[in-house]
Amino acid sequence: MTLTQLKYAITVTKSNSMNEAARMLFISQPSLSASIKELEEEIGIELFRRTNRGVFVTPEGEEFIGYAKQVVEQYRLIEAKYIQKEQVKKKFSVSMQHYTFAVNAFVEMVKQFGMDEYEFAIHETQTYKVIEDVKNFKSEIGILYINDFNRKILKKLFGEFNLEFTEILQCHIYVYMWKGHPLAGKKEIELEELADYPCLSFEQGEYNSFYFAEEVLSTYEYKRIIKADDRATMLNLMVGLNGYTLCSGIICEELNGSDYCAVKLKADEVMSIGYLKRKGIAISELGKKYLEGIARYQENVLG
Repeated sequence: MTLTQLKYAITVTKSNSMNEAARMLFISQPSLSASIKELEEEIGIELFRRTNRGVFVTPEGEEFIGYAKQVVEQYRLIEAKYIQKEQVKKKFSVSMQHYTFAVNAFVEMVKQFGMDEYEFAIHETQTYKVIEDVKNFKSEIGILYINDFNRKILKKLFGEFNLEFTEILQCHIYVYMWKGHPLAGKKEIELEELADYPCLSFEQGEYNSFYFAEEVLSTYEYKRIIKADDRATMLNLMVGLNGYTLCSGIICEELNGSDYCAVKLKADEVMSIGYLKRKGIAISELGKKYLEGIARYQENVLG
C-alpha cells in the first residue's frame, strides 16, 4: 500500500468515474484501474463497485477511504510544515444535534484558541448526519443524546460504524418556550397541558424514524405538531404560535437571548447527552477543550 494508491482511491471516490479520476490525476485509465485493483487485493476488500452508471464506493470502502483521507491529510501537514516550511493551521470540526449550549461551548473554544493558528468547522444537523459525519471523518466529534427508548438502536448503529459514545451529562426533560407562553410561569408542566399548543420538532429528512428524533417522547401522539429545519425558525414559531419543544433545560441566553425559558416536564425520563468519536482514534487537544466546555454545563442542568 502506498500513499499514491491512497490518493488514487480518494480521487475515484470524489469523481465516481475511473475515466474522470484518471483525467484529474493525469494518468491513463488502465494504469489507475490496475493500481486500484492491486490495492484491493492487498487489503482484501472491494473498495468500488463498477456499474454502467459509474463507480461507487462499497460500505467497506467508505470506512477505508475515511482512514485514507486522514493519512493523506496528515502527510500533507507534515510536508507543508517540514518540507515547504509553511505555517499550517490545525483543524477541528464538530457535528451536533440542535443544542445551543454545544454551539456556545464551540464559541468559547474558538475565542480561547483564536483563528490565526486554527481552522474550525461546526455542523448543526440531523441525528443520522451527526453519526455519519463522525463515521466519515468529516467531524472529529459528534454531540447527541441517548435515552432508554433509542439506546439499543443507536448503540447498535455506533457499533456497526466503529464509533463509541461517552456520556458527558444527564438531564431531565424540560419544555422550552417563549416567556410570553400561557404556561411559562408554571414550576412544572404535565404533558396533557400542552395539548392545545403546537409541539415543534426538528425535521430528520430521510432518516425520520422515532429513534432518530432529537426530542424525547417522540412516539407520543401529539395533537398538534410542526416540523422545522433550523433553530431560528423554531424560536420564531415559539413566539408566533406559542409553540414549544422538549429539551435538556440548559439555557444559553448569550446566543438565544432572554425571551425564552425552560419549565420542567412532569416525567421520569432522563436524557444522556454525550459525544461520539471513532474507536481507536485519540481526541485532539482542541477536541478535549471543547468537551471540557460542554461538561461545565452539568452545573447548569436544572434540578
